[in-house]
Amino acid sequence: MKKFLTLSLLLGSMAFGASSANAKTGSANLLTANSAPAQIRIQIGQNRRWNRRQRVTTQVRTVYAGRRVYRDTYRITYLPNGRVRSQLISRLRVR
Repeated sequence: MKKFLTLSLLLGSMAFGASSANAKTGSANLLTANSAPAQIRIQIGQNRRWNRRQRVTTQVRTVYAGRRVYRDTYRITYLPNGRVRSQLISRLRVR
């Protein structure tokens, strides 16, 4: 009889402990889900796109004009807003 009583108390406490553990984890999840919304970060003011510097490259092209051949050197500037500015630096006659 003693063994039967001990076994029933042991099984009863396991069932009670398992149900309370499930209730605790479920309520904790509900509290965190309902109490605080997700944070959203908004940056006001500075626009990163305009902080970039302009990029300058030099390009050499061969130009045929009739029977003459020229070597043109251009300075190409890529501006931060997406525009491209090209400027002729020198023109040398090759032939």
